[in-house]
Amino acid sequence: MKPIHESLELLNEQQRNAVLHKGSALLILAGAGSGKTRVITVKIAYLIEELGVDPRSILAVTFTNKAAGEMRERARDLSEAAEGVVIRTFHSFGAWLMRRNAAALNLSSNFTIYDDDDSLSLLATLYPEKSRQQLKQYNTLISRAKDSCLGPDDSLEDISGDPELQTVYAAYERRLREIGNSDFGDLILRPIELLQSDPAIAERIRNRFSVILVDEYQDSNHAQYRLLSELYRPGSYICVVGDDDQSIYRFRGAEVKNILNFPELFDNTDIIKLEQNYRSTNPILELAGSVVANNQGRLGKQLWTSREDGALPVIARLSDSDAEVDYVLRLIRDDFEGETAILYRTNAQSRLFETRFLQEGIPYRIVGTLRFYEREEIKDAVALLKLIANPKDEVSFNRIINKPSRGIGKSALADIKTHLHPARGNLVLAAEYAMASARKRTSTGIAAFLDVIRGMETQLKESGGGHLGELINSGLERSGLAQYYINQDEIAGSTKIQNLEELVNAASLYSPDYEGLVEFLEAIELDSSREQSDEDAMVTLITMHNTKGLEFDRVVITGLEDDLFPRADNGDPDALEEERRLFYVAITRARHELHITSCASRRIHGRIQRLNPSRFLGEIPGELVEFSGRSAPDTPGDPSSIFSDEDPWAAWSRAGQGEPGFSRHSGGKEEDVQGDYPRGQAVYHDDYGPGEVIKSMFNGSEEVIIVRFQSGQTAQFIPRFSGIEKISSF
Repeated sequence: MKPIHESLELLNEQQRNAVLHKGSALLILAGAGSGKTRVITVKIAYLIEELGVDPRSILAVTFTNKAAGEMRERARDLSEAAEGVVIRTFHSFGAWLMRRNAAALNLSSNFTIYDDDDSLSLLATLYPEKSRQQLKQYNTLISRAKDSCLGPDDSLEDISGDPELQTVYAAYERRLREIGNSDFGDLILRPIELLQSDPAIAERIRNRFSVILVDEYQDSNHAQYRLLSELYRPGSYICVVGDDDQSIYRFRGAEVKNILNFPELFDNTDIIKLEQNYRSTNPILELAGSVVANNQGRLGKQLWTSREDGALPVIARLSDSDAEVDYVLRLIRDDFEGETAILYRTNAQSRLFETRFLQEGIPYRIVGTLRFYEREEIKDAVALLKLIANPKDEVSFNRIINKPSRGIGKSALADIKTHLHPARGNLVLAAEYAMASARKRTSTGIAAFLDVIRGMETQLKESGGGHLGELINSGLERSGLAQYYINQDEIAGSTKIQNLEELVNAASLYSPDYEGLVEFLEAIELDSSREQSDEDAMVTLITMHNTKGLEFDRVVITGLEDDLFPRADNGDPDALEEERRLFYVAITRARHELHITSCASRRIHGRIQRLNPSRFLGEIPGELVEFSGRSAPDTPGDPSSIFSDEDPWAAWSRAGQGEPGFSRHSGGKEEDVQGDYPRGQAVYHDDYGPGEVIKSMFNGSEEVIIVRFQSGQTAQFIPRFSGIEKISSF
């Protein structure tokens, strides 16, 4: 065990100032890769060993069990006495406080903590007439209310406009108290209640913890801030560590204003900025700083490093998502030593990379989610397709007949299978036979299911154009799966609908008939059956949110197009600023090399659509990046910006990159062959209205056209699959 002075000597000046600070409240603004964990653990040891602070009087809180465990272990390595420090997550500390004062809360010290499923079950006993989906919605809203420190008697208008919420919340809370248990939100809310309602207990607890340390403070919600406020008293020492530029969990209730307003909420606050970065090269840090500087809601700092090496980050302006994957494959095959991470905004973006990596035999790992074809919503949609292709497929039939719930339980399912013999193994036909003798609710459910299957079968038989993705869209709508997963996304903040849309994109390359269906299912099976070991992974696939706290030798940030990243902000400046912080987090994951890709078109809802580059790229000074090995293009607008305000793609075309929307890697030829849709041809599309072909080209034998519509929109189509029609004029 090192003497504390040796640990201090290993710190830089600002880190050392943060450790030695005492007296007033302290906000440590710790930039990405600046060694904040080292600072907070050395500070714990310094308080004990040098200032003689009783370890039992130190409370250190963070947000995950892993982070708390690491803090505990590193503090013990520096001071054996740190064993007595209370180092916990916010919720673990809340439970600790409640059990020691259970009687004051009218609880048994052995009370049970309800998880989401338990809370849902409790709501179901109170409201048996409501669907599980409705109850999930209320469960989520109650949790949000508790994170905002709101009880059932408070105004809940900011949580939801549902007039029933207050009644449901009150009934739920009343029953929870009668049972004598607590849910997850109570672990913060009830300690606040305890400290506010019992002055004797409050004084004892505040006297016990004279030092309060908080890590990752930018991730705190309103209730957690209120708990800290109740624990703090004049004369206590409070120190929070965080980075306002890395606050990216607003969807979980995190409040960036907690860290921004800390100096106003705690008198005489000192601010120490940790700006020396030990992770990334200087060019990467300069790029990160130029991006996040566009946010208004920040306290401000500038990361720097003593490293003098490092290439400029590269922006690759690509024609489409296939070219994006090709670009990444070329990077992976170079002689770079180290791990490459592919970052994206939504999980759905992993599909193309997974498919190509499997085809090319490139080992990869995917972090934070299942592989694309293993995801629940994808397996549900594929089960529909498999049953259409083979009505004897029992596994697919069992998976999908009662999802979403149609009142077809286990006994009804068993009854259907008694009709398999006369139906010659056809489960769909067996369900039709069973419907006549089934109970009314079951019969109605079977009829609804058969309507889905028969409708999809008819669509396949009578298809006169379009693509297979349209069959999936129809099946998802008819079956109720689309609405089912829309509701789940709304409740859980998940992206299941985006994953289903990506499945539609994958299917849009196949013909809308039985032959196309079988080919698509075969392609899925081949991809799913290729086994890999994560141990040999050359590449990591991961969403930007999941990269928080991680670092990689080389990072490729994909999908820098408006409405994909940043997502459509609907005029909410706070949402846009959080998206920009997410970009900053993604950039600062890179140690040595950074690439950013932006595509001119992507397949969306099964159609090729032209896209605008992300507005974030337009905020980057051109001298900070390279453009796929070329110098920055000329920009007639702002000379410090990558893009022209007039036409964000024009500069790229002038730099010799070709026309956006045309896939050069595919070997296509521009207008070498006279197609069915020559330039100037008037056309009509159901979604876009009338338009005119402005470019015609061929990708192999497939004609591809770019159309400018009366609305001013421009889009790219494969006529054979798009439902576009020729008209004489408009």
